Amino acid sequence: MLKLKNIKKDYFAGDNAIPALKGVSLEFRKSEFVSILGQSGCGKTTLLNIIGGLDKYTSGDLIINDKSTKDFTDADWDTYRNHSIGFVFQSYNLIPHQTVLANVELALTLSGVSADERKRRAIEVLEKVGLKDQIHKKPNQMSGGQMQRVAIARALVNDPDILLADEPTGALDSETSVQIMEILKEISKEKLIIMVTHNPELAEEYSNRIIRLLDGEVIDDTNPYSEKNDFTVVDEYILPCPSLNTDVKIKKRIKNKKTKRIDTKKKKSMSFFTALKLSLTNLMTKKGRTLLTSFAGSIGIIGIALILSVSTGVNAYIRSIEESTMASYPIQINETTMDANALLSSFAGAEKDTSSQDPNKIYSNNIMTGVIEGVSSGITTNNLSLFRKYLMESDLKDYTVDIKYNYAANLNTYYFETDSNGNVIKYKKTLEGLGELMQEIGVGGAASMSSMLGGAPFKPLVGDNDYVSSQYDIVYGALPENPNEVVLIVNSDKQISDFILYSLGIRDTKEITTYFEKVAEAQAKGEKYTGTIPQTSYTFEEICGYKFKILLDSDYYQLQKGDSELGIPDKIVDMTNDKEYMDKAVQNAKELEIVGIICPKEGSVTTVSVGSIGYTNALMDSLIKQVNESDVVKAQYENKETNLFTGYAFAGYTVEWAPFFREQLKNDPTISNYLPFLSDEQLIDMINDKAGSWKSNLATLGYVDFEKPTSILIYPKDFDAKDVITNKINEYNDNAIEKNKITYTDTVAMLMSSVTTIVNAISYVLIAFVAISLIVSSIMIGIITYISVLERTKEIGILRAVGASKKDVSRVFNAETLIVGFAAGAIGIILTLLFNGIINVILHKVTGILTLNAILPFGAAVILVLISMGLTLIAGLVPSRVAAKKDPVIALRTE
Repeated sequence: MLKLKNIKKDYFAGDNAIPALKGVSLEFRKSEFVSILGQSGCGKTTLLNIIGGLDKYTSGDLIINDKSTKDFTDADWDTYRNHSIGFVFQSYNLIPHQTVLANVELALTLSGVSADERKRRAIEVLEKVGLKDQIHKKPNQMSGGQMQRVAIARALVNDPDILLADEPTGALDSETSVQIMEILKEISKEKLIIMVTHNPELAEEYSNRIIRLLDGEVIDDTNPYSEKNDFTVVDEYILPCPSLNTDVKIKKRIKNKKTKRIDTKKKKSMSFFTALKLSLTNLMTKKGRTLLTSFAGSIGIIGIALILSVSTGVNAYIRSIEESTMASYPIQINETTMDANALLSSFAGAEKDTSSQDPNKIYSNNIMTGVIEGVSSGITTNNLSLFRKYLMESDLKDYTVDIKYNYAANLNTYYFETDSNGNVIKYKKTLEGLGELMQEIGVGGAASMSSMLGGAPFKPLVGDNDYVSSQYDIVYGALPENPNEVVLIVNSDKQISDFILYSLGIRDTKEITTYFEKVAEAQAKGEKYTGTIPQTSYTFEEICGYKFKILLDSDYYQLQKGDSELGIPDKIVDMTNDKEYMDKAVQNAKELEIVGIICPKEGSVTTVSVGSIGYTNALMDSLIKQVNESDVVKAQYENKETNLFTGYAFAGYTVEWAPFFREQLKNDPTISNYLPFLSDEQLIDMINDKAGSWKSNLATLGYVDFEKPTSILIYPKDFDAKDVITNKINEYNDNAIEKNKITYTDTVAMLMSSVTTIVNAISYVLIAFVAISLIVSSIMIGIITYISVLERTKEIGILRAVGASKKDVSRVFNAETLIVGFAAGAIGIILTLLFNGIINVILHKVTGILTLNAILPFGAAVILVLISMGLTLIAGLVPSRVAAKKDPVIALRTE
């Protein structure tokens, strides 16, 4: 089974070789109790370590089941120790921070045995040594004899073929020594036990073979192995022998069977979970140091996490502004547009080379020439029909809140009064701007204030109801579900401009007319009028349910059928001044109803639609379809040759007429200045419109071709989405012919994105500085891990003795650094979340912006913890390698 062939072992002190074994040749049986005796320093323990694979011989050969170990790799020796060898040491060599059960399970964890199986086998072997009721104790809670039994149980749990005992009773009293020897003797009936001892009495009493060493050589072997005496004493009897007048000792012997071959295939590595468990148990014995180390390691994480929290909060606030900014300033594509970049380029390029100029003279800088050239080249006509088709087929809508296609269609709304029968008795068209109101009360010069003080009261809602809900709170009622439903948009104080109230007829314009007259009268007297128009209020119920009538452009006209037999053509008549007709038209008109009141959410900067009536795309689509299906539109659409307004044929000028009209109009002061900026197509369209054309007549009647919008407004979800959209538009232009290229207006292209860039740049710089502390703390953790290696040197030796490989030992310490790194990261994240609450209070106090909050993204928190673990792992690589390379024999001798 086990054969030592001329084994020599030398130790070196500098260049001097000191022999420990001088050619030992021995062979052992499968099961016998062998005691090795000799004085201190004779080589007993060295021989035992070589047999156990802890130490390597200098020359000779150790043969296991007829297999030489000369070519054994480290993995082979690890497997041999784990599966075939069990060690019992004089100093027990138990891991102090592990329980009895965990100490016994240790060898099994290295063999890849499942947790349930490990526990079952460990308890079974502890029961054999009488310690089943002690499995949850720590070694320092047990007596010496009990600890040695634990060591024996650990040696037996993996069912090894050989048990090596180095002075197993050296630290025990006589009574306990006998108990341990009895256990070993019982084991020797099935296994080979090789025991090193200084006690010849114990050896004589319990062992069946005694080998004596002197100065590294075998000087006596009481029962050497040979094929003839390959037997094991299983029992002894003392029988009286009267003939010899004495007692005779009778030994019962059995012939040893051939042993199974020792499997030297590579064992399974220690699982990482096992390494984590071992390291965690060790760290829990030093809770204070572990906590302080983790806290020190968390400082860098806290710094980076706080910077990320603030920058994320700022960027989130910027993104919230971006969304509302996008609603105010979408990417706009008009049918006819001017490229502002071309104009700016003209300004930038206006200066000429001054190298040839006389320094004593003043020269003109001809900016206007460049401006005119820039404007002229900058005016373009976009093929929106083709681009609309591209938008409908592309995935651009995935990056938008909404895409609005605007058409030359009017929203003609009327407020009205009805009698008891519901008949309209009074109606008036809603005002389209403040200028109309000012003119109505006699202040015509104030019309220019319209754009500043209020625009049209009806404005389209951006996005669907989900998006509207994200931007606005519903004060009362509900959002529009049907085309004829609209909402009133008020500010956060539930206020709305009185202009809107006057425009919609909710308030009578006579109030403001009277007020203006009193102001004018006071001014004529040189006085100041101190009166005011009283503030009014309305219940939600009074507002919700308020209704309007809406007339189509085609409703203002009536088709008068002609007589083909008499040669009288159909005719379209303007009925605007026919009161009876208009009364009936308003009576039968489509009705709009306010179904809800909404206001911007707290912190929202959406202001573009505050103080207006919001309607949906569905309303405009339904109106356009109704116009297109009207009698007057159908009649003119089908008659492309005759102007049904006049009964005469259309002029029908084509683009070939453009040079003629340019020549005729070059001296016309009303248009000559604009001629250079008009394309031939635009000029002919203008001439036809003046003379009356099929297209202009249809436009007057409100006809809209859905495939030909006048403008397209693209509302991106955010700036990232806007970048995707603009890139796709640029790709579209790259693949389009020159006349189909699109010129778009991106008003805030650089406004907020530059702010975000600055915030990110500052964040990156701060993170770079804070990262230094993170690296320093990681190095500190590496140093502490090295200290842990020094503290756990004996544990390393124990692990190697039970079959742990270098990789297993390295994995244990890597697991320890990972645990510390995780703890540092987790502490850093937890403290950051606590600090964020304080930071948010400060931000709200300093900035007054309640929606500006320091926010640590979940993904960033996870990444920071992983970074902490990664850095500590890297910092612990050197200490873990040091641990793996420790000589197990030296490690076991460490106190």
